[in-house]
Amino acid sequence: MINLRLARKQRARAEAAVRADQNRRVFGRTGVEKAAEAAVKARVDRTLDGAKLESPAPDKPPE
Repeated sequence: MINLRLARKQRARAEAAVRADQNRRVFGRTGVEKAAEAAVKARVDRTLDGAKLESPAPDKPPE
């Protein structure tokens, strides 16, 4: 015989554990890890911005 109340509580605990694990992955980073990730993102953005080709202004006819 299964006690439904206990089964619901057990299922809720399991779901809470999964949610807690997801939150630890998203929010559980140290300041150093966040700063390192921001530095990498900034470097990638600078590299991509430096590689962009300039297009002629739309109001000027091409020469």
